[in-house]
Amino acid sequence: MLDVVEIQNILPHRYPFLLVDRVTEIEEGQSIKAYKNVSISEPVFQGHFPGHPIYPGVMIIEGMAQAGGVLAFKSSSKEAQEAAKDKVVYFMSIDKCKFRNPVRPGDRLEYELHVLKHRGNIWVLEGKAYVDGTLVAEAELKAMIVDK
Repeated sequence: MLDVVEIQNILPHRYPFLLVDRVTEIEEGQSIKAYKNVSISEPVFQGHFPGHPIYPGVMIIEGMAQAGGVLAFKSSSKEAQEAAKDKVVYFMSIDKCKFRNPVRPGDRLEYELHVLKHRGNIWVLEGKAYVDGTLVAEAELKAMIVDK
């Protein structure tokens, strides 16, 4: 389990763009479970949408990708983990993306990612996002770890 301080030691993202609050399970090289608590105080709700706040789908996918980045870095060798501060994860592609249900303020957005393929610095992940056990989004993510 990783808390937000430990996540910030891995990812370069910061408020308002750090979209993972906690990692609840990690099986290095295989899978990760993490979550984000969606709050009405987030800046995105000022414009998406006034009077009918819906958490944007692109933010859900970005949160999945950030959880995948944690998985990739934690699955690396100790030397690579120490060099993480000089690395960043870039999207290469987002495929098979579907949004199933809206996410609203007050929801706990749970991310589950599984490694489909890993070769060198390239990772292909199957990601799913849930609220209260209901699938809200899914995508296949391809990412690369690169030097900053």
